[in-house]
Amino acid sequence: MTRLRLDQGLPRSAAALLRQSRWDVIHVSEISMSRASAADILRRARTGSRACVTLDADFHSMLATSGEREPSVISIRKEELNDAALAALMQGIWSRIENALHAGALATETERSIRVRQMPIVRA
Repeated sequence: MTRLRLDQGLPRSAAALLRQSRWDVIHVSEISMSRASAADILRRARTGSRACVTLDADFHSMLATSGEREPSVISIRKEELNDAALAALMQGIWSRIENALHAGALATETERSIRVRQMPIVRA
């Protein structure tokens, strides 16, 4: 099951578009978390078994230094995506990242590539 939490910088209407395709998606503004900190959003995503989708690099850095295995985070490194473009992007990349996200991963989607790192991130 696809369970996502979209962060504040992403279009709220993208959640509705993805729900039309039977994805289980919540935008933080729909659950009164528009002004929540990244730590609070991650904590709530963890308890709700949801991966976070964000434009914010803080999510990756917080998880990389925490030693945690969840929640998974997808960092979108494209600015100014409208709702339809974000929904299409998620649907287009999902098959390539789904298994890694279910196991606990940090994914970064850029104009040129998708990078995935399994968690926990272990430093040498």
